[in-house]
Amino acid sequence: MDYNIPFIEKELAPLRKQLNNHKLYSALSSLDDIKHFMEQHAFAVWDFMSLLKALQNKLTCTTLPWVPVKNPATARFINEIVLGEESDLNELGEPKSHYEMYLDAMQQIGANTENITLFTKLISEGQSLNNALETVNIESNTANFIAFTFQVINTQEPHKIASAFTFGREDVIPDMFFQIINQSKTKDDSYSKLTYYLNRHIELDGDEHGPLSLKMVEELCGTDNQKWTEVLETAKAALNQRIKLWDGIHNLIVSNTEVEKTY
Repeated sequence: MDYNIPFIEKELAPLRKQLNNHKLYSALSSLDDIKHFMEQHAFAVWDFMSLLKALQNKLTCTTLPWVPVKNPATARFINEIVLGEESDLNELGEPKSHYEMYLDAMQQIGANTENITLFTKLISEGQSLNNALETVNIESNTANFIAFTFQVINTQEPHKIASAFTFGREDVIPDMFFQIINQSKTKDDSYSKLTYYLNRHIELDGDEHGPLSLKMVEELCGTDNQKWTEVLETAKAALNQRIKLWDGIHNLIVSNTEVEKTY
């Protein structure tokens, strides 16, 4: 059969619905809940950059001597994403990566950044991904989420990486973040950096990056039905991993709330 983006999105609709109606959103009812959420989600913010960099390595020229790339339009899209994600402007007009903005928001609300900071420090010192994950104290579903991301990256196949990037991350982020903003509205200024971060993602991913990433998948698959099949399989696996990540964070929030009620 012939595959295309509408077919893929129709096949993913049940998983998207499950994700968008996840019980995690209604559990985000206090500042402490948001802290617990961010302390785990920070790892997904971090590993998103590795998906992006894997695409940049595959679809643009990052080696010397430079040679023209096969598809300049796709290369431009990837480079635009890298510019926005790695060196965007924060609410003060300062160049920062979205990962750094996220950590700033965590610090503003009093969330613990020790685990994610230690994790990236170990990576920068040359520790393997597995060793770094075993050293830090994170929820098992969070660790599994990162492991899946790197399983996809290690296939070295651009259409699979683009699928995880587009359908498991970029394409679904606006929906997820709208849900989170709706559940966490407050007059407390301690949310200002988080609100800026979320609104910035919604602006970029919903209006610009999302539609362009769909175009990238189309260009990488062309008329190759095998690639389209693998795109669908990867997308389903990525969304299931996101649901499990949300399950883990929800359980963490609920268990902490129950502990707090005993005191």
